[in-house]
Amino acid sequence: MKQFLNNYLSFKNLRGDIFGGLTAGIVALPLAMAFGEQSGLGAAAGLYGAIAIGFFASLLCSTQPQISGPTAPMTAVSMIIIARIIQANDGDLNAALPSILMVFFLAGILQIILGFIGIGKYIKFIPYPVISGFMTGIGLIIIMGQIFPLLGYNAGNDLELIEKNRHLAEANIIGKIFQDGNNGEAITLKDLGEVETKVQIAKSITEKEIIEEAKNLSKSQTKSPVGIIKNLHRGIKNFNVMEFIFVISTIVVIYGFQRLIKIIPSKSPYVNRMKKITSSIPSTLIALVLVSGIAIALKIDLYTIDKIPVGFPTFHYEIFTQFHFSDISPFVMAAVSLALLGCIDSLLTSVIVDNMTKTRHNSSQELVSQGLGNSMSALFGGIPGASATIRTLVNMNSGGKTRISGIIASLLLLSILIAFAPIASMIPSAVLAGVLVTVGIGIMDYKGLKAIGKMPLGDVIVMFVVMLLTVFFDLVIAVGVGLVIAALIFMKQMGEISSKRSGLIGLGEFSELPWGDEKHFPLELRKTVFIKHLEGPIFFGSTNDLQLLTAQIPKKSKYVIVRMDRVPYIDQSGLYALEDILIDLKSKEMEILFVGVQKQPEYLLRKIEIIPNLVEEDFSFKTFKECLTWVLENVPQNPNNSN
Repeated sequence: MKQFLNNYLSFKNLRGDIFGGLTAGIVALPLAMAFGEQSGLGAAAGLYGAIAIGFFASLLCSTQPQISGPTAPMTAVSMIIIARIIQANDGDLNAALPSILMVFFLAGILQIILGFIGIGKYIKFIPYPVISGFMTGIGLIIIMGQIFPLLGYNAGNDLELIEKNRHLAEANIIGKIFQDGNNGEAITLKDLGEVETKVQIAKSITEKEIIEEAKNLSKSQTKSPVGIIKNLHRGIKNFNVMEFIFVISTIVVIYGFQRLIKIIPSKSPYVNRMKKITSSIPSTLIALVLVSGIAIALKIDLYTIDKIPVGFPTFHYEIFTQFHFSDISPFVMAAVSLALLGCIDSLLTSVIVDNMTKTRHNSSQELVSQGLGNSMSALFGGIPGASATIRTLVNMNSGGKTRISGIIASLLLLSILIAFAPIASMIPSAVLAGVLVTVGIGIMDYKGLKAIGKMPLGDVIVMFVVMLLTVFFDLVIAVGVGLVIAALIFMKQMGEISSKRSGLIGLGEFSELPWGDEKHFPLELRKTVFIKHLEGPIFFGSTNDLQLLTAQIPKKSKYVIVRMDRVPYIDQSGLYALEDILIDLKSKEMEILFVGVQKQPEYLLRKIEIIPNLVEEDFSFKTFKECLTWVLENVPQNPNNSN
């Protein structure tokens, strides 16, 4: 136990971890409830997921300051899976719940297996346009899911739609009664007796049962993006002004709170202290408390979230006791989809943390920890999740550095669940819908969208195909199709280049030996001028290697010459990776010089204005001889006199 504490639970940064964990837990509260409500299992399932994933994933994680819990991409997939399983169970959530949780449990187990076989190292081969289209598609799914709450439309109260589904509801109920047949075997007299009994049961179906089944069908038909579009006219027809006002009010508070704090005059130390405190409070939490408080105080009749049970989450034994493979066999691929998405979602956060902390995560360990968190979440009735970027960054900015912070965030949510569940159950659905609208807006990849007019046509096609397939078809298939298209475009580009040039060295390793025209470079300048050679195409599979560039540059260097004479092609992923590296070098007050930039890379470097914003026009040289002339004329040859 002592060894475990020494290896996994470091208390050296306890103060920072406590504050970071508490802050991240507060940020996670409204998001967890909103994601739970969005999924279709209720706000409680979101809280259970945040608690279980946050705790168990933190125990074994490789990215120590990460905060895990339900995320927008995982919720979007979970929502579709839940809707399909409920539909397969004729709209009965209670009957569908064991199968739903088993799919989530299997997804967690699959993540653990993927971690052990080392699948995480291949995530880097997903090109930027695929990630961009995927994230934008997820954002659209989240936003579309809030259209009916924004309009104040509840399909379960739409009498016209319920009546329309009446005959289908009757057929479903009768189907349930007769579904236990004799599997095609010859009918015996005994079977005839059972059939007669079932006929009598069918005849005794009540009007209340039919209406309840029709309500469930109506709700399930308006969950998917396609269903939302088909029934949009019903939402407009049943528009509810008060629900609309409270959704919009929540959005306004979320976007306006921090801006309001900034413009308040600071004429006294007391005001400054108050501004500092309030600026650290998440605006989503302010919106949750303020707008919900107004609705409750004024006793406004709004739809509320499902009742949250008081106390510790219940362990769902029925996952195993009521398990039938035939119930989940149609959804095995859904579990695979969820597992793969969880891998991508978590490792993207790990990469971001690595870039900020200058560390390197262990992808296999990360997937095992996330898989453990998701499988435990399913056992306690929670929705699945992943490492959450925003919550992780909040934790780090608040002082969190180790896995202790994630455990503290989880325990804070558990204490809130135990102590304040009755109050949380009074929160209007409109408030959580407002929170989700801002989440959907925030998760869309605006960097990729803004670059549409500047990027190669192939990358734009990949991004839009992935986005549309994500919204209207299947998320994992969307990523798969995007990868295939990106690979085909890349192979076409490489084939064209190979036909014109041969003998190019790949980007696997950077050459540090001087090239022929560098032999006479003055030795006294090598302490302040660093030459970096890039060879071969810079593409989505080489961005990790490219990011090692900054680590290889001595801190004393004042000038970095980036030789791109042998880089014939750069794609969008490589372009953005190079941009991030140059920004990092600029922040260290290093001057960057380009040498020999070829036609295709130069075109893109100018399109997104790396030239001239990061590398001045005068610092992009056609040949190394021109660059050397500039260096000899402008760089002091005595390092002690260099600035």
